[in-house]
Amino acid sequence: MSVSVTSETLSVEVPGGRLAVERWAGPGPTLVLLHAGVVDRRAWTATANRLAGTYAVVAYDRRGFGESPSGADPFTHVDDLRVVLDGLEVERVWLVGSSAGGRVALDAALTFPERVAGLVLLAPAISGAPDFEADPETDRLAALIDAAVRSGDLDEANRLEAWLWLDGPAGPEGRVGSPVRDLFLAMNAIALRSEAESAAGNGNSDVDAWSRLGEIRVPVTLAWGELDVDVLNQRCQQIVDRLPSANGRELPRVAHLPDLEDPDLIADLIRRAVATGG
Repeated sequence: MSVSVTSETLSVEVPGGRLAVERWAGPGPTLVLLHAGVVDRRAWTATANRLAGTYAVVAYDRRGFGESPSGADPFTHVDDLRVVLDGLEVERVWLVGSSAGGRVALDAALTFPERVAGLVLLAPAISGAPDFEADPETDRLAALIDAAVRSGDLDEANRLEAWLWLDGPAGPEGRVGSPVRDLFLAMNAIALRSEAESAAGNGNSDVDAWSRLGEIRVPVTLAWGELDVDVLNQRCQQIVDRLPSANGRELPRVAHLPDLEDPDLIADLIRRAVATGG
C-alpha cells in the first residue's frame, strides 16, 4: 500500500559535479535506493513512498541520469555514493541496488564495508564477472539497439531497450503499458543522450566483486525477474551461491525492472530483508 509522504530534494556537491538527491523521512534504518542503468531515481519513487515513514529512504540520480549532469571529469559511482552518505551525515545504511545500481552496491560493500548494514539486490550487475552468451532473442534485440545507437537514432534505441529490459526479451513488445512505459521512456531518453555526449567514462570502479564475493559478510537478499534475460538469472543464482550469507528468490511475472513493474512486491521484499537481516 502506498502512503503519501512528502520528500525533500537536495543537491549534493561531488568532485567535478553535483547529484540530485531525494530523501524521505522516517525513523530508520536508512535505505539508499540505487537505480538501474536505463532509468533514474524516479524508478524508485513508488517503492520509496511505500517504505517512507517506516524507514529513512534516500534515492539519487547518478551522474548522467535524471537531474544529475554527467560532467567531464573522471569519477566513480562508488566514490559518489560515499560523498552522498557523508553529505547526509548517514553512517550506516542498507543498500538496495537494481541492475547497474546493484554493481555499485556490491562494490561499496567491498570498498567501505563498515558503512553497509545489508544488501538488497535486484538482478545486479557485478564487476569482474566473466562474459556470457545470451539467448538468440536477447542477442537480436541487443544488435538492433547497438545499430540504432551507432546511427544516432536514440528514439529507436529507447523503444528497443524498453522491450528488452521492461517487457523482457521473450515476451511481446508492449507487455508493460502506460504509465510505467512512459516513465521508462522518459528516464532512458536522458540516459541515452547523456551516454552519447559523455566524455567522463561510465563511472565504474576497478573493484573485482566477482572474485571477492566471499568477503561480503553482511546479509544479502538477491532477487531476479522470471521474465528477465535467462543468462542474467543464471548469473544471479551463481552470485547467491558465492556469497557467504545470501537468500535468492525468483520474482514471478516481472522482467529486469521489478521496482518499476511491481513496487508493492519490491517494498515487501525490502521490508522482509531488513526485518530478518537478509
